[in-house]
Amino acid sequence: MSGEAAAGLRRDAVGLREVLFQSITAMAPAAAVAASIPAGAAFAGGSLPLAVLIALVACLFTASCVAELARKLPAAGSVATYAAQGLHPAVGFLVGWGYVFVEALVPPLLLLQLGFTAAGTLHDEWASCPADLWWPWALAGAAVIAVAGYLGVRASARFGTVLGVFEIAVFLVFAGWLIIRAGGHNTLSVFGTAHTADGYGGVSGVFAGSVYTVLAFAGFEAAAPLAEETRDPRRTMHRAVLGAALGIGVFYVVTTYAMSVYYGPGRFASFGAAGEASWEGVARASFGLFWVLVFLAVVNSTIANANACANVSTRTAFALARIRVLPRVLATLHPRYRSPVAGIAVQTVVAVGAVLGLGFGYDPVTAFLLLATVIVTVVIGVYIVVNLACAGYFLRRGRPSLKPVRHLLLPLLGVVAFVPALLTAAGLPVFDFVTKLTAPVSYAGPVVGVWMAIGVVVLLVLIRRHPERIAETARVHFEEDTPATVAAQNGAPPR
Repeated sequence: MSGEAAAGLRRDAVGLREVLFQSITAMAPAAAVAASIPAGAAFAGGSLPLAVLIALVACLFTASCVAELARKLPAAGSVATYAAQGLHPAVGFLVGWGYVFVEALVPPLLLLQLGFTAAGTLHDEWASCPADLWWPWALAGAAVIAVAGYLGVRASARFGTVLGVFEIAVFLVFAGWLIIRAGGHNTLSVFGTAHTADGYGGVSGVFAGSVYTVLAFAGFEAAAPLAEETRDPRRTMHRAVLGAALGIGVFYVVTTYAMSVYYGPGRFASFGAAGEASWEGVARASFGLFWVLVFLAVVNSTIANANACANVSTRTAFALARIRVLPRVLATLHPRYRSPVAGIAVQTVVAVGAVLGLGFGYDPVTAFLLLATVIVTVVIGVYIVVNLACAGYFLRRGRPSLKPVRHLLLPLLGVVAFVPALLTAAGLPVFDFVTKLTAPVSYAGPVVGVWMAIGVVVLLVLIRRHPERIAETARVHFEEDTPATVAAQNGAPPR
């Protein structure tokens, strides 16, 4: 038995339920419904449910591509492996380089949101609680995520499942209540263009709203890096990625419809993430203490999302470290839990450093916006590359199973759908509804540019000195396992 095989991640540790919620919680459904999707209301107004529905269809194009590649290439490297196989190993390395970077920044992003949400709400309820005492909450969240990750994928994924069920249940119950209370004001007209915001009439308002809504779907691919730890990964990954995108998309449509008809489509353009015209504001004004559950669901969502993305960053880093394109230490696993403990330690240090450094250097909300812009810009770029990789893989390596609609048309539509989202996330005013970024949020572009430039330098050095390592970004380690090595990785004696 090779040392490398014996040092692999724990095989067959989780099943469909856990990896499904890995993707679901990475999408942060409660936080998205309460905070990010309302951004589209400024353009789509009461027609926001239609904008969300369009965004769902657009995201399913890319989700289908990820699911197809995950079925063919079950690897912890996920998007890096897909790009390496479908396009070129050098492209795979750069995709992995960027993806590890931004996924490591998602936990601090969510911990900042946890901090200012908890501190602000407590201050509103009890003025004696300082509104700027956000950092203890963020640090507590970091500790919880680190412990869950340390205990292995089984503990981390099950923890995420419990959190995910709670946040979805709260908002579905609230949505049902809103629909009942709306009574005769329930109308399918919100799935038309009659209620768009002033200045964004008809289709243009819905399109603008859908572009902003697309960003709420980011994370549906988060199940893929758990492929090597999942039972029957080819089948399970395919179901998890598509199931998460479709299921949460329907969840977004239902909850947005419920609030639109309850609040009033005609005045929904003023709806936002905070104040009286928000999910928490409506809950406070009309549903008594139910706002507490909404608050807890949003807080829960930040922890669940951070937990899921910590899994993504540490598994992707592990995959790149074991082929030595990242420092080998990141491939170190716990002898019992088979968790990437070195990666978890680095992830925790990065999270705490980014939270405290940016949170105190600016303020937690500004730090949140800066990190969000960096993350979304790279993730949307990765989605575009994965769409191209899907077409490339089935044209170059998977011709016998090539299906023109699924493997050529859908990837093209996925690229078309995400280009406007990429331009919007980057603050490039190609469309009139895109707001140009201002400092310090505008620093996101240079940050991404510098990081990717460093990646190009590292790539050139590796190509010159160790070209075989770059070639291995396309390697699918899962396919090399035998029953004996799987048993050893799970701590059982070989048969």
